[in-house]
Amino acid sequence: MTDLAETAEPTVLAGASGGLGRLTLNRPRAINALDLGMIDLLHRALDDWEHDTEVDIVLLDGAGERGLCAGGDIRGLAERVTSGRADESAQFFRHEYALNARIAEYPKPFVAFADGITMGGGIGVAGHAAIRIVTERSQLAMPETRIGFTPDVGGTWLLARAPGRLGEYLALTGAVMDASDAIYAGFADHFVPHENLDAVRDALETRADPSSPTELVLLFDETPPPSKLIAARPWIDDAFAAGTVAGIVERLRARPEPEASATAALLGELSPTGLAVTLAAVRRARELPNLRAALEQEYGLVMWFATTQPDLAEGIRAQVIDKDRTPRWQPPTIADLKPDLAETALAHRPDVPLWD
Repeated sequence: MTDLAETAEPTVLAGASGGLGRLTLNRPRAINALDLGMIDLLHRALDDWEHDTEVDIVLLDGAGERGLCAGGDIRGLAERVTSGRADESAQFFRHEYALNARIAEYPKPFVAFADGITMGGGIGVAGHAAIRIVTERSQLAMPETRIGFTPDVGGTWLLARAPGRLGEYLALTGAVMDASDAIYAGFADHFVPHENLDAVRDALETRADPSSPTELVLLFDETPPPSKLIAARPWIDDAFAAGTVAGIVERLRARPEPEASATAALLGELSPTGLAVTLAAVRRARELPNLRAALEQEYGLVMWFATTQPDLAEGIRAQVIDKDRTPRWQPPTIADLKPDLAETALAHRPDVPLWD
């Protein structure tokens, strides 16, 4: 791992004061997108602090004004996929998923400020924290289907536990949640205005009484407006209960709500393979016993995409690299999907196991 002192601009800032260990993702120009070096630096800090009696609480936040973390290094993933570097892809996902599990299982309270853009890999480092704080600036999403991929970093574990059929809806569409939506869907716990985050940070560091981190956060917690997802539940729950992606689209088209018709049109633009696999993954995750089991399922799926499917590289090309927004999916339409596609993906076992 790279030592924090070896670079003039470390991509993760780590420091401890007053019993608070603070981790700051420090790639603001990339909205703190995670690369392997950052993931390993986070691992190192958590290793150092786990048995450090001077650190009682860990706080994760992001540098810059745009967000905590926009996700993983998508361009790097595309390069690995197109050049056939499966071992490097496996290494990245193994380190990242181990971090996701470590955060969820960390023996000290782990607090995350999901302020601003927090998507994909950002959900992986914030969504499994013990205390998850959102603000009026928060934008949370698992947008992987937009690039012909599938939610990972433990996202299916969270999606599977959202109310009703919101998990399927959020997973397939990649819809962005504001603070109210994130709390309602189970991706966050507390709403704190952005202007009060420094005060929360100071309280966690300078607390003079034995109050728990949750009790301290509650001093700043405010009630957000009602989630717009509540009003949308009737058409979402009806349509996304269908057994297949084609069935979901059919039900959406039959609904009177304009939002349902717009959602049907959106699904028609996305990777049929990504949609079918994602639907199956979220539903299978409901039957899994814990986060680690969900991560293991996701690892098999992402390696299936990275090593056998053209849609991932094509989606990244169209949305991130060339930005022509005209991906050529294989197969091109939902009607062309093979009936056993999702089961084939779920049965995939990578050459390198997830856990050591």
